[in-house]
Amino acid sequence: MTNQLLFPFHFLVFFFLCTKTFAQIAPAPVFRPDNITKILEKGGQFTSFIRLLKATKVDDQLNNQLSTPDPNDGLTVFAPSDNAFSSLKPGTLNSLSDREKLQLVQFHVLPTLYSASQFQTASNPLRTQAGDAKSGRFPLNVITSGNQVNITTGVVNATVANAVFSDRRIAVYQVDQVLLPLQIFGPTPAPAPAPAKPEKDVPVSPIASKGDADTHSSGAMSLKLHSMAMFSFVSALFWVILWSL
Repeated sequence: MTNQLLFPFHFLVFFFLCTKTFAQIAPAPVFRPDNITKILEKGGQFTSFIRLLKATKVDDQLNNQLSTPDPNDGLTVFAPSDNAFSSLKPGTLNSLSDREKLQLVQFHVLPTLYSASQFQTASNPLRTQAGDAKSGRFPLNVITSGNQVNITTGVVNATVANAVFSDRRIAVYQVDQVLLPLQIFGPTPAPAPAPAKPEKDVPVSPIASKGDADTHSSGAMSLKLHSMAMFSFVSALFWVILWSL
């Protein structure tokens, strides 16, 4: 009778121990790395930006950075919509070299994860993967007004339309314009003026030189004759006075 009463208790203890053991050896959840291309494809309006990412191989670079479970600083991507690319002047992208296309795409990527609220306290200029902003080559500044976030590059002023995707590794924001960096699309500096040519000495005409020589000779002769006439006059006057005495 006693054994029958203890059986349910033993069964509950056994069940509890088995449950705890199975919970301890349960496999960890599978890590699913983010993929920038799939994130943008799901957004549905970033075909041109995806094409540019693939052409410059920046998509592979970003996906490699996102393949670690705990990236150091995360990433922020400003994704121009297809309408933003359509508003560019015809031939804008085709006129760029491969290096400039790479810099253009990298200019849309920040090597730091920014949530929407962190733009309020961000320190300008923001550093992008295109280069050092402090040198003035690729400046990117954010201006906030309430919940609105604007981006200025020195060439265009864009607005962050909405957040496309965000987790602890990457944040993707839609922007209404392609972010054109000053280094590539800024005004071309005017060329330095050419140094002034030294003035050449004007040659003296042989005829003029001869004329000048004749003039000087005539003047000297006139002065000599004048001196002789004065001497003769004074001498004559002296003898007249002497004979009068």
